[in-house]
Amino acid sequence: MGTFPNTQPLFLSLAQHLRERIDSGEWAGGERLPTEVALAASYAVGINIVRRAVGRLADEGVVVRRQGSGTYVSVRARRRAAAVIGVIVPSRTYYFPTVIEGITEVAEAAGATLRVVSSEYDDALEIRRIREFLASGISGLLITPTLHRTDPTARLDLLRALPIPVVLMERMPTDSPPDDGLSAVCTDVVAGGYAAVRHLARHGRRRIGFLGRRDTATADAALRGYRRAIDDLTLVDLPGAVVRRDSWDDAALADYAHRACSEGLDGVVCLGDREATALLPHLRKAGLSLPDRLGLVAFDDEEAADAPLPLTAVSPPKREIGRLAASTLLRMLGRSSDRTPVRMLLQPVVRERASSAHVTDPIVQPLARFSSAS
Repeated sequence: MGTFPNTQPLFLSLAQHLRERIDSGEWAGGERLPTEVALAASYAVGINIVRRAVGRLADEGVVVRRQGSGTYVSVRARRRAAAVIGVIVPSRTYYFPTVIEGITEVAEAAGATLRVVSSEYDDALEIRRIREFLASGISGLLITPTLHRTDPTARLDLLRALPIPVVLMERMPTDSPPDDGLSAVCTDVVAGGYAAVRHLARHGRRRIGFLGRRDTATADAALRGYRRAIDDLTLVDLPGAVVRRDSWDDAALADYAHRACSEGLDGVVCLGDREATALLPHLRKAGLSLPDRLGLVAFDDEEAADAPLPLTAVSPPKREIGRLAASTLLRMLGRSSDRTPVRMLLQPVVRERASSAHVTDPIVQPLARFSSAS
């Protein structure tokens, strides 16, 4: 009836799957479970594995064994209202706190319990967090996996094999089959890179560069959006003004500011907020005043508004990502057991501030309709 991951003992995975079926209402309180022989045949496991799994559920009070009669679902078995959702995010201090707020809003309304942990962008720690959640008996998992720091195929295969519903947040599986069963709710980062260029072009900018990092999950997608916008809007193609590094120190930022001056740039898209903020004094030293000589658009909108010169920024819909991811997972955990895979791309907006145009009050510029799949 399917395979289990090797992240924990087989009997624990089987116990979790049986618990999930009970929680979904497949077997009601007081109803007898299939015999151990039938379960062993159904799951293609040994009878001892089934006995240990059922014993685990009996110890938890989920089922009751009646000698000579069989195993029955306890009338006190946990129902769906007490679903326990595990959440694994790379950071609890940057970007993801707002995502967690959206998750919390939906989970509390549904009566679900949340357990939130961080992987700290550490591949080994992420695996450990998954194992700990499975052993604790969570009902479903919301996760932002560290795909850019590990073998993405192996990590996605592991998540597909988990015996509980999984929804990815802000990580869209790439190069996977069209019928991939993993669900994901993400910001359309390609559209964000496109929107940043369009915003600068609307203010008359024609020579637009790109400053970014190579080691972030959004790095390639943002650059794809930038490049498509340069082509679509027939702007000046400046390969020398597109620079990406693993990290940006003062010397590298100063070098880019001088490059911007020599290339005659009048706009820069910068991934992300911190790099854009750190670039400001170097642009000033190079004689590029903002926004008169050059417009600057950051990406993430975490710290952009608090920069010495408030930064225009591409702002992902973080709270809505959390809301929709939690709603999708709760639907999968519902009595209907509807596990139809879902792929959602949410469009960001450009929040205009002083770094790109003279404004009195910050405004929100909706992103023009654009599909990265087109």
